[in-house]
Amino acid sequence: MKVLHSVHPDDFKTYQTSLIRERFLADGIVKADQLTCVYTHYDRMIVGGVNPVTKQIELANYPNLRAEYFLERREIGIINVGNGAGQITADGVVYELNKLDCLYIGKGTKKVTFAAKDEANPPVFFLLSAPAHQTYPTTLMTNEQAIKVKAGHASTANDRTINKYIHLEGIRSCQLVMGLTILHGGSVWNTMPPHVHDRRMEAYFYFDVPQGQRIFHYMGEGNETRHILMENYDAVVSPPWSIHSGVGTASYSFIWGMAGENLDYTDMDAISIPEIR
Repeated sequence: MKVLHSVHPDDFKTYQTSLIRERFLADGIVKADQLTCVYTHYDRMIVGGVNPVTKQIELANYPNLRAEYFLERREIGIINVGNGAGQITADGVVYELNKLDCLYIGKGTKKVTFAAKDEANPPVFFLLSAPAHQTYPTTLMTNEQAIKVKAGHASTANDRTINKYIHLEGIRSCQLVMGLTILHGGSVWNTMPPHVHDRRMEAYFYFDVPQGQRIFHYMGEGNETRHILMENYDAVVSPPWSIHSGVGTASYSFIWGMAGENLDYTDMDAISIPEIR
């Protein structure tokens, strides 16, 4: 499991393109019939991808977790971004996830497996896992059940719908907050104006990026920004001091997830567009 260590904002100002990618990008996490995870030292968040096609894949217990099983001290949120339906089995209970459905699995679940319903049209599961201090029930939420918030406007190229799954008014968790945003036709900007979260980290996972298109993901302090070029099924981690915003060469969608001190979705420090440097 790749490990991403914490970075000080003063050091970040000196980074070249290759080092920014090495320290913050989680690419190549979606591979056929594999589970791929990245451990970050930002609130101990784990990001990962599972793409079951021809076989059932188990949520592995990595040696560096020093645990008896993956979810011994953790919780996990999983969203299917593939076009095909998939099945997740948690301690013998089977959950079916269509595209954009979310499953939360609580601390103490010993065995989790992932499978496709149809090999010709497999699912793609993106997962976020954070440390947990108590057990909340395993809960499935369909995309139709998610709280939806319209934001932005076509005139500013950021007409989008925010879908909230794991949060204070939705699926309960210890510290994980998770949802996804869909950019509508002709809109390409996300999270603009930007913000930072001094009390938690955030991770983005871009999907439904058309072939040959890219996302310019912006990060860094509001007055000292850098960008990282991303493609379909890439994830990126954002430290508490960093903005997390992006613009695509075409419309796309992305999953956002947070872990840290609180579960308040609105806990953020806004940065106005004229302040950005």
